[in-house]
Parts: sequence; C-alpha cells; structure tokens
Amino acid sequence: MSQPDSPSLYAAREPVFPRRVSGNFRTLKWGLMIFTLGIYYLTPWIRWDRGPNLPDQAVLIDMANRRFYFFWIEIWPHEFYFVAGLLIMAGLGLFLFTSALGRVWCGYACPQTVWTDLYILVERWVEGDRNARVRLWNQKWTMRKARLRMTKWVLWLLIGLATGGAWVFYFTDAPTLARDLVTLDAHPIAYTTMGILAATTFLFGGFAREQVCIYMCPWPRIQAAMMDEDTITIGYRSWRGEPRGKHRKADGAEQLGDCIDCNACVNVCPMGIDIRDGQQLACITCGLCIDACDDVMAKIGKPRGLVDYMALTDEAAERAGNRPKSIWKHILRPRTILYTVLWSAVGIGLVVALFIRSDIDMTVAPIRNPLYVTMSDGSIRNAYDVRLLNKHGDDRPFRISVVGDPSLRIELEGTPYVTVDVPANETKLQRVYVIAPRASDPALVESTDIRFWVEDNSNGDRAYRDSTFHGVNQ
Repeated sequence: MSQPDSPSLYAAREPVFPRRVSGNFRTLKWGLMIFTLGIYYLTPWIRWDRGPNLPDQAVLIDMANRRFYFFWIEIWPHEFYFVAGLLIMAGLGLFLFTSALGRVWCGYACPQTVWTDLYILVERWVEGDRNARVRLWNQKWTMRKARLRMTKWVLWLLIGLATGGAWVFYFTDAPTLARDLVTLDAHPIAYTTMGILAATTFLFGGFAREQVCIYMCPWPRIQAAMMDEDTITIGYRSWRGEPRGKHRKADGAEQLGDCIDCNACVNVCPMGIDIRDGQQLACITCGLCIDACDDVMAKIGKPRGLVDYMALTDEAAERAGNRPKSIWKHILRPRTILYTVLWSAVGIGLVVALFIRSDIDMTVAPIRNPLYVTMSDGSIRNAYDVRLLNKHGDDRPFRISVVGDPSLRIELEGTPYVTVDVPANETKLQRVYVIAPRASDPALVESTDIRFWVEDNSNGDRAYRDSTFHGVNQ
C-alpha cells in the first residue's frame, strides 16, 4: 500500500517586483544610498600625507606590516582593543536605534538593502516599472527578453566587480593595485577576492534579495529582544482604515474606512509583504509603503498617515480620539538612555585611550631555557628578548635600563652601549642580559622583581614592563 505524499516543507520563491514610488522616505533612501556607496567606493582613493616611508592612503588595512591607518590614527597589532571597542560601539548603536526606531538599519543602511536598491534601480531602468517587469517575467523567452535580461545581468555583474574591486583597495595602495589589476600583474588573492564578492553581490542583490533578510540574516529574530511597545515602527491604523473597500459610491460606502484596498503599499514593498497584516518578521521598515499610501490618501482627499511610523502604545489613545505621546517620549525612555550611556562610555574610553597612548612601547619575554646561567666569575646572568616599538616617523635612539636590586646591571647583545636605534614606525627585537654579581649571602631570596625601562633620548618619553630575575644570591 503506497504512502501518501508528505507536504513539502519548502515553498518556491515568489519573485517580488517593487513599483517605483516617490516621497520623503524614498528620497531619504536615495540620499543614504548615494552617501554610503560614495563612502565605500571613494574612500580608498583619499590621500593623507603621513611623512616619508609611510603609506599616503587615508584608510588602509596594511596586512603585510600588521597596521591599520585611518587618516591621522595608526593602530598597531597590540592596540586591537580599539577595533574591538568600535565593534562594541557598533553593536550598542544597533541596539539603540532598533529599540528607538525599529529596523531603521535594515531599511536604510544595511549593505544588503543598499545594493538591492541599486540592483532594482538598474532592473527598472532596463526592463521598466513593475507591470512591465511582471509581464516580462511571465512571457516566454524571446530575443527581446533575452536581450533585456543579458543587459541587466551584465550591468549587475559590473556593479559586483566594482564592489569587489573597492574592497581589495582597502588592503593595499589603491592606484598601484588598480594598475596591476588592469595589467594582470596583481596577486591572485586580489582576483579571487574580487570574484567572490562580485558573485555574492550579483546573487544576493539580484536574485536572493528578500530571502537574505528573511532566512540568512539573524537580525530579524534578534530585534524582538530590542523592541517593546514604545518602539516607533511602521504600522497600519486599522481603526481608521477598516473596513476597507474600493466602491466609494455604492450603498453602505459611508461605513467603509479610509483604505480603498488599492494595494499600493503592497506593490512598492521590496519584501513583498502587506503591512496591513500587522508586524512581520520580513518588514525592514523602509517607509516606502508610507510614501505610497500617503500619495493615495492625497489623491482621494483623506488625511495622510494611514500607514505611518507609530508605537503600539499610541493605539489606545488614537482609538479614543486622543493625541498620542510625542516622539521624544517614545525615544527617551530607560532602555534607550541605558544604551546611549553605554555607547557614550565606550566612545569616551576609546578617545581617552587614543590620546594618552605613548609613541613608544616595549614587551619583555624572559628566556626560560635556561632560567639563568652561572658565569665563570660566579655572577648570575638572565636573558630577555625585549621588543621595542617606535611609532614615530623617524629613527629614534632608545635607552634601556633596569631597576630592582641595586647590584643588577645590563648588557645589550651586539653593542657595548645601553642605547639602541629603532627604525621609524617599526619594532626591533633586542636581546638583553641582566647580570647579578656573585652571591655573598646564600640566605637571600632566589629571585627578585625587576622593571625594565625604555627611554626615547630624543624627547624623554618612557615606557616600562615588569619581569622577574631568577637565581639572585644563590
């Protein structure tokens, strides 16, 4: 006996063809798209003079020399806490904006949203507005359809290549790499990276689109913990719009709400949802449905705002005919204030750390095998690898000294002096020997704490590291 077919757990994607719309939120999205893409594509080409022997690219992730340059700021590997702090600020900022205004990041500044908007713009330019694209999708393949599709795909691929190209420019000198890419002299990693980013941009922005936001991105599921009934997000005033109906001159039309069921809000939605069904995981709060609905309300002589940014707590007041709370009362509440305080604290901490950091630094690593060596004259010698860091743009003489037991003295390998020259913007590994005279009192301790000091002879800047000397007075 055959088993009945089990229902499929996968639904094939229904393509979404957003209609062109104009309005305040669409204008805001265009402006942010131009701004964010401009930053991404143009930043690697900005120059910044740091002096001789240093790169003049304003923003550069120098993997070869393990440094990050951001205009006048230079981050070294041991200062990665600055990057960690910026990531923490980004997370707190995302929490803050989501708790106050919903998914504004997703709707306006997320890379997936920005590049999808750009790809839809190209699609509309090549194939026409929504109705034309729907007809083209449903018709059989013809020479015209193939020509339009190939034109669109080529433009999408060029945008993807530009996206990958801009990314690799952040990791090396942009003009030099651009020339090497054209002459096919660039490193294979550059071509591989460009190919991967071009392919993913082409796929995510051109075909996956809303599927990335719904199924691949974790943020729609996390955002619920950041929002509450005072969060301002997009909603439909059902108490004003229902019951909806198109026939305004038929009997009983006076009982209808303001919504004429024109589906304008649905047709412009890049996620393909109906905001009138309430809050949904797929909604990215881009505001295009507000523009579409406001345009329709203006045409039929009804007040704007049937679809609008609002908070759930305002529903009861509006249903009763009262004015809702002001926007600032929604935004300024304990949760958002806490996020703002935490965000500001991290930012202030990073700024303070940036201004108080020294231009010289050092690390000390004792040589453990052996812990100490007994010399022919009975003295005890410990060895240490001291790594000196010179953040200045010129060579500097660094003087090394040690404090602890007054009988201790130091010697530097390779030089009879206690001063060593450290090249500009580099580190220098120096073997240092700390020597104690022959023990005279065996009752003294076998080890002692010491402190290494390094001093920049040019300006007097100093840094220190603590360590331990083994075998003293054995």
